[in-house]
Amino acid sequence: MGREPRRDLLAGLTVAIVALPLALGFGVSSGLGAEAGLATAVVAGAVAAFFGGSSLQVSGPTGAMTVVLVPIVAQYGPGGVLAVGLLAGVMLVGLAVARAGRYMRYVPAPVVEGFTLGIACVIALQQMPNALGVEKPEGERVLVVTWRALEEFAAAPNWTAVALTAAVVTIMLAGARWRPTVPFSVVAVIAATLAAQAFHLTDAKPIGELPAGLPAPSLGFLDVGDLGTLLAPAVAVAALAALESLLSAQVADGMATAQASHAAQTGQASQTSQKAKAAPAPQHHDPDKELFGQGLANIAAPLFGGVPATGAIARTAVNVRTGARSRLASLTHAAVLAVIVFAAAPLVSKIPLAALAGVLLATAVRMVEVASLRAMARATRSDAAVLVLTAGATLALDLVYAVIIGLLVAGALALRDVARQARLDQVSFKAHLPGDHTDEEHSLLAEHIVKYRLEGPLFFAGAHRFLLELTDIADVRVVILRMSRVSTIDATGALVLKDAVETLDRRGIVVLTSGIRPEHRRALDSVGALDLLRAEGREYATTPGAVAAARRHLHGAGILPAPHPDPRAATLVEEPNR
Repeated sequence: MGREPRRDLLAGLTVAIVALPLALGFGVSSGLGAEAGLATAVVAGAVAAFFGGSSLQVSGPTGAMTVVLVPIVAQYGPGGVLAVGLLAGVMLVGLAVARAGRYMRYVPAPVVEGFTLGIACVIALQQMPNALGVEKPEGERVLVVTWRALEEFAAAPNWTAVALTAAVVTIMLAGARWRPTVPFSVVAVIAATLAAQAFHLTDAKPIGELPAGLPAPSLGFLDVGDLGTLLAPAVAVAALAALESLLSAQVADGMATAQASHAAQTGQASQTSQKAKAAPAPQHHDPDKELFGQGLANIAAPLFGGVPATGAIARTAVNVRTGARSRLASLTHAAVLAVIVFAAAPLVSKIPLAALAGVLLATAVRMVEVASLRAMARATRSDAAVLVLTAGATLALDLVYAVIIGLLVAGALALRDVARQARLDQVSFKAHLPGDHTDEEHSLLAEHIVKYRLEGPLFFAGAHRFLLELTDIADVRVVILRMSRVSTIDATGALVLKDAVETLDRRGIVVLTSGIRPEHRRALDSVGALDLLRAEGREYATTPGAVAAARRHLHGAGILPAPHPDPRAATLVEEPNR
């Protein structure tokens, strides 16, 4: 635990106050009720804090997970959601054992930004029925449900719900700009609840009765016969839990490091600075251990009626900003929520659903970092395209599909850019000619021998373009390929090189190579390209050696006259960067 437990206890209390309306709101949005959200925050929050790989991570129900759960509830019912959460937890433990956490670093920033923007839009749309004071219409697609909710509201407007929602959103957004450290979500919810009770606002539908405590752990929801049909949604839940949890832990590390750096600078100016003493130390989470902790949390939460959980970026950010240094803060957050469940359930049950909708609408607005989106859109056209595509797929399709689509498109665009780095440049030949030659001899050599320098990767994404460029040359007898600057060669690139040699050979053009790097020989050898070059005597360690061999070939073919002896020929060395 931290050296100053008082700071962790205070941070945990603050996070619990912020998490209470979110847990209630996400529980209601998921379709399992507010009690499911509270159970998730308490059980999953405690288990993930104890076993996870981040000292600052706060876990619980999140908007992103709610987006995935809504169609699962519609198709399989509440029991199906609990079983999906349990299966997802087992899968997360399996990912941890397989040490899959390290691959999070390969998710491009535009995919993450687009994913976050899409989730914010979906969360906002999900709140429309409660914000408008209508019953949630049937449907799995959030756009369809929103449209039907608007139609019901137009037929019978509920201005009380709209006013409460708007008031909560206004208080939260305006308050966050005025006093960022004050939990205005709780202030707004309390104000809306008091107003509903004082003015007897019957149109403001409350949460309803909550159990005074957590239910006894049970596996009664589990039907072994249904597990096969639940595997696909469980994979989606596990993938989202892994993605969001590792992203949240990464954000926590960055925030803690930034605060530690700021504290160090402040401490240099004033060694007695309280701000320097209060800042958390730099953090580095263990991604595989974090997956393990999230897996255990998702195995435990369904036993108590909780929905699947992930690391929560918003609550984790509050935890770091309030000075948390250890897991004690996250455990305190879970303990405070547990006390609320046992002691304040009657009061919580009176909170209007419209107020919770306002909390989640404001949360969705605050999720969108306009500066980050603008920077990403201005970076490159590829980044902008990936961001927009991922956000659109998140809104129209499925969160996991959206990430997969974003990764595939980002990977394809990255391969295209890498492939474009491969170059086939003709190099001036005369600079490598030894001896004293007449102008006529120089012209003759330059006409029949062409030297190319290959740069960059020679792999499947750009290899065929290289083949077309190379085999399109004409009016030459010898081609020299300088390969010392090739960064990588795969099997496709090696096959293309072999095909180019054979194609030019059939046209009577000899291909010589120089500077093949040791790490590329295996790929060339696997497709027979190296044997072809060796058998024909076409591989040389240096470019001057290949030039001399080209001249010998032309002399032997009778194309050039015998060269004059030149004592300097034996001293030629490879010229760098040519």
